[in-house]
Amino acid sequence: MIYSDFQGLKLSRLGFGCMRFAADPSTGEINQETVNEMFDFAIARGVNYFDTAYPYLGGKSEIAMAEALKKYPRKSYYIADKFPGHSLPGPVDNIALFNLSLQKCRTDYFDFYLLHNITEWSVKIYESDEYHIIPDILKMKEEGKIRHLGFSFHSGPALLEEFLTRHEGKFEFVQIQCNYLDWSLQDAKKKYDIITKHGLGVWVMEPCRGGRLAKLSEENSAKLKQLNPEASDASWAFRFLQDLPNIKVVLSGMNAVDQVEDNLNTFEAHQPLTEEERSVLFEIADSMKKGVPCTACRYCCDGCPVQLDIPYLLSVYNDYKYALSAVSGMRLDGLDESQLPSACVQCGQCAHACPQSIDVPKALAELSEMYKNGPHWAEAAKARHKEIRKDLNMD
Repeated sequence: MIYSDFQGLKLSRLGFGCMRFAADPSTGEINQETVNEMFDFAIARGVNYFDTAYPYLGGKSEIAMAEALKKYPRKSYYIADKFPGHSLPGPVDNIALFNLSLQKCRTDYFDFYLLHNITEWSVKIYESDEYHIIPDILKMKEEGKIRHLGFSFHSGPALLEEFLTRHEGKFEFVQIQCNYLDWSLQDAKKKYDIITKHGLGVWVMEPCRGGRLAKLSEENSAKLKQLNPEASDASWAFRFLQDLPNIKVVLSGMNAVDQVEDNLNTFEAHQPLTEEERSVLFEIADSMKKGVPCTACRYCCDGCPVQLDIPYLLSVYNDYKYALSAVSGMRLDGLDESQLPSACVQCGQCAHACPQSIDVPKALAELSEMYKNGPHWAEAAKARHKEIRKDLNMD
């Protein structure tokens, strides 16, 4: 197992993500026997980092993880959990909710704790005086119930820089979506550089983009087989991340023993990519993109009569074109109505100014329609908020 040093701790570079445990589709019950088997296998091969969150698998992930870990000494592994501020369209008792997670995880402290899912929507909740989340979580850290504090992030580089600057010194690590596709599609490279500049560690989620990089098209998979016929598609995604020195933990949501074994084999030793291999990965990534070639030069913004942040909107557009998701919608949910793509007056100035000849008005009109018809986080958050209030006996 490859290990990372983080403030004197020896962390397995491969972390076990607990969001995708196999469950009965009719009841939602997790197959605990499979979880136990996967954990035993992973721990025997050196994995010591386990990542869960209050909302995962309908609140059952924390319980299943704790059950699988109960036979191991507490000091032999690290637990990471998350506070679901992004699911709170109304204030709750933050400390009671935190303590409920401690109880479900059968521990009296978290080695790593994160504010879950910082975006334009949720940052207003996390920073709200009314919700009082950050002060309450910092209090838990002062009391020793949190050893290391961070946050997971699902937005663009500008918000990341602003948030880190406003809260300098409070956080020690940031978890971002990073892989060879999102290196450019979601500006993961810029985010990696910003986090590193601030002196924080980088944690990675979605290294295989929800499994899409673990099972490529026949054409793209064949390109990798020419380089190494024995390597799985997923192993290439992990090797890409192993080359980035400030990545301390790469989380993989494994749900079968064979996945665990394949990932463990990849993390047995660092295998640096050759220039040819890296070039092929970026070629594959380019073939998977369906959006527009925006370089964020911002020439389009200078004469916009409604002062839209067009590069930001086009980055959301590109993500939507790859796959409709609630997270992309969340990036728009947090904007004022005057900043949404629907505010575009279709004057065409931006298209004339664009060095890439992008038909910006057409893209913004399409984005407006996708946003209108796509999943909205605000609606899901209201439903989740009811469940949280029930868990805390607030209703």
